Amino acid sequence: MTGIGFGMIKQLLTISMAIAGLVSILSLADIVLQVPFGRASIVMDILFFISGGIVLFLGYDSFKDLK
Repeated sequence: MTGIGFGMIKQLLTISMAIAGLVSILSLADIVLQVPFGRASIVMDILFFISGGIVLFLGYDSFKDLK
């Protein structure tokens, strides 16, 4: 049985961290500048920012464990 190699795992972690960073940046920009979404819901912006930060932290921690 073949598994996923470390290269593919690192790529998936990098992509998920990039997407989480993008979500965090967009939600922070919406809170501060009201640019992408016109501050439709401040609660959702805060929750997206927190969840993006959590995914970034978990991805970074997992990436360190692979080395």
